[in-house]
Amino acid sequence: MSPFYLIVIAVVVGFVLIMSLISRYKRCPSDKILVVYGNTGGSSAKCIHGGGAFIWPVIQDFAFLSLTPISIEANLTNALSRQNIRVDVPCRFTVGISTDSDSMNNAAERLLGLTSDHIQELARDILFGQLRLVIATMSIEEINSDRDKFLENISKNVEAELKKVGLKLINVNVTDIRDESGYIIALGREAAAKAINEAKVSVAEQDKIGEIGKAEAERDTRIKTSQANATAVQGENYAQIDVANSDALRREKEAEALKIAISAEKVQQAKALQEAYAAEKQAETARAERERATQQANVIVPQEIEKQRRIIEAQAEAEKIRENARGEADAIYAKMEAEAKGLYEILTKQAEGYDRMVKAAGGDPKSAYQLLLIEKLPELIRTQVEAIKNIKIDKITVWDGNNSKDGKTSTANFISGLMNSVPPLNDLFNMAGLNLPEYLRGKDRAIETKTVEIKEEEK
Repeated sequence: MSPFYLIVIAVVVGFVLIMSLISRYKRCPSDKILVVYGNTGGSSAKCIHGGGAFIWPVIQDFAFLSLTPISIEANLTNALSRQNIRVDVPCRFTVGISTDSDSMNNAAERLLGLTSDHIQELARDILFGQLRLVIATMSIEEINSDRDKFLENISKNVEAELKKVGLKLINVNVTDIRDESGYIIALGREAAAKAINEAKVSVAEQDKIGEIGKAEAERDTRIKTSQANATAVQGENYAQIDVANSDALRREKEAEALKIAISAEKVQQAKALQEAYAAEKQAETARAERERATQQANVIVPQEIEKQRRIIEAQAEAEKIRENARGEADAIYAKMEAEAKGLYEILTKQAEGYDRMVKAAGGDPKSAYQLLLIEKLPELIRTQVEAIKNIKIDKITVWDGNNSKDGKTSTANFISGLMNSVPPLNDLFNMAGLNLPEYLRGKDRAIETKTVEIKEEEK
């Protein structure tokens, strides 16, 4: 056999095996109890209400118990009561299988496999026996009148016995109770007669109350009628008096009204004249106000307008002057700010140039200043020359005695003194706090003069 067929057979067998296993899982409906029996782990059966269980093949099997209620008619006859009176108690019981765990196990052990009729017969036998027992412990009066106690005793005794076979009591309905001796009928007649007598007494009592009430009503009617008649006569008299008083009061009111009307007419006439005079006065006042307003509109208003115009022009002129002054101040401020910025830039650039010059002079400020003065030297010399260049001498008179020690004439001394009046270049440098180099200024004459004076003193 080829491998393909073997695989197909294995798949089919596996599928059948899986389906059979799935089919062994049984789900329990809500109106039934699933009973699993066989090898259930030591107990006779396993009961499940709701859900489901897996039923192992071969070792386990299952069945269902229906939870549908069963109605049982139990017409008990010739039951002996506590008073030894036989009674007939027709009843209808509703029972069903309990879902309590212990009751379900009892039902699985005792009711599994029984039909509904068999279960009904079994329950009826239990109910008859317990019902006879309950009746034997109660009197006819209790059974007939106290139905709640009767049903409570039935439930208490019947439920304990039904639980033994897995059933529970759902409802009890007791109809008419009868007895052979007619005791219940006699009790009914006695109760009826008692009720009739009580009703008759009540009727008589009500009749008596009605007659008394009728007599009292007639008495009250007569009294009320007399009182009403007296009140009516008195009311008529009072009414006539009121009519007379009303007529007198009417005539008095009419006279007062006439007097008031005449007075009011006179007052109204006076008020009319007064109002007429007041109206004329108001008219004259209004005319005077109109004239005053006319004069004010023709004279005062134009002057007020002219005054306001002049004030506005003056304010405008003042504002114009303020604006011009503000503009001039802004211009001066801008000019001065520009000059300050220019001067600041010039000084900044000069400082940068001086700094570079000092650095070029090897860091010696004096050498740097000397370099600056060397640059200005031609200009200084030019300034010295210009000092005497433009002097115009029309005429010079010299009296020369030819008596100078050094052989110079007075004319020569005059010219030399004129040149000496110009500050020497060395003096200019000294005033600036500097000294010319020796090769530019020559030997210091002051030192020579001092030396000559010292020598003369020594001599």
